[in-house]
Amino acid sequence: MYRVTKEIHFCYGHRLLDYNGKCMHPHGHNARVEIELSAGSLDSRGMVVDFGDIQSAIKTWIDRELDHKMILCRRDPLAKALSELGEPYYPIDENPTAENLARLIYEYAVSQGFPVSAVRLWETPTSFATYGQA
Repeated sequence: MYRVTKEIHFCYGHRLLDYNGKCMHPHGHNARVEIELSAGSLDSRGMVVDFGDIQSAIKTWIDRELDHKMILCRRDPLAKALSELGEPYYPIDENPTAENLARLIYEYAVSQGFPVSAVRLWETPTSFATYGQA
């Protein structure tokens, strides 16, 4: 099995609902995402996927949709307030945990036809969540 990994960095804010701790308040992170792609054989160029293709599709989407945005659960009252103020945010159906953000990026990459095996989202330099194939 061949594997390649593309690392992407972005900044985001969030808060967690139904959580008793510091993360219940709006705060930000400098995220590092590792997107691992796998293939049993290489393409005609000798690659799993061209790193430039990952950059063009996935990093561009992350930069446009997630970078420097508040990522909030749709039912978070802050989402409505930000919308009314014209502030950028990205709504998701669940709490914007590292686990759910890793899954969000994984599902986007798969929807674009990439052979993704795992996405790791580093929320801090010492803490990450992984979503991928079992």
